[in-house]
Amino acid sequence: MTTSVPQLPLRDELFLLGHDDDTGQPHIHRQALALGMAGAVLIDLFLAGRVILDPHDDTRPASHQRLRLRIHRPVGDLIADTAISSIRYAHPAPPLPGWLRGFADDLYERTRAGLVAAGILRHTTRRRLGGLVRAEVYRASDSKWAVVARARLRYLAAGREQPDNHTAALAGLVAVLGLATHLYLDDDTDALTAHLKTIADQHHRPVRDITAAVDATVGDLATATYR
Repeated sequence: MTTSVPQLPLRDELFLLGHDDDTGQPHIHRQALALGMAGAVLIDLFLAGRVILDPHDDTRPASHQRLRLRIHRPVGDLIADTAISSIRYAHPAPPLPGWLRGFADDLYERTRAGLVAAGILRHTTRRRLGGLVRAEVYRASDSKWAVVARARLRYLAAGREQPDNHTAALAGLVAVLGLATHLYLDDDTDALTAHLKTIADQHHRPVRDITAAVDATVGDLATATYR
């Protein structure tokens, strides 16, 4: 597998996996993807030792957990540092699902802008209907970023690599967002999704709780859409 490509933040990898490599069109609803990316930001902060969840209590569901900081110092990433500030200055400590919904509000656009600034996405304009309608298009300037992230998940699915924390978390988010079919494997999608969830479930409980909260908030979004 290619190892010379730097590892992007989870939110960036999830954004790229959530879009078609050629057309730039999202595979799922943007709000659902943004909720997944909010969870990815939180997971990265947890894995970096910056954020913790309230200790798990079997009498209280994970959805009632609150976020707290272990370290207040910024990490040097604009979106991650905004997340740290949003938790630091929230009183009382923000509940996990509420924070995900609030932070996801404009996260899709912020993540996309960051990828454009980094040269990973290319912004172009396309005209349709005889030039009457102008559409903004964001395509990958180089498909290697999505290809490498996808390859890591493929290797996990095939049992060729042991999952690191980053890739295990990505597997869980891809599974709950319904993106497994876009890994372009021949496996049955339901079986592959279940396998990715199993891999993710072997790692840190707070990561599992964050992923479960993403799953629940995306479900709430779908329910609200069809009311």
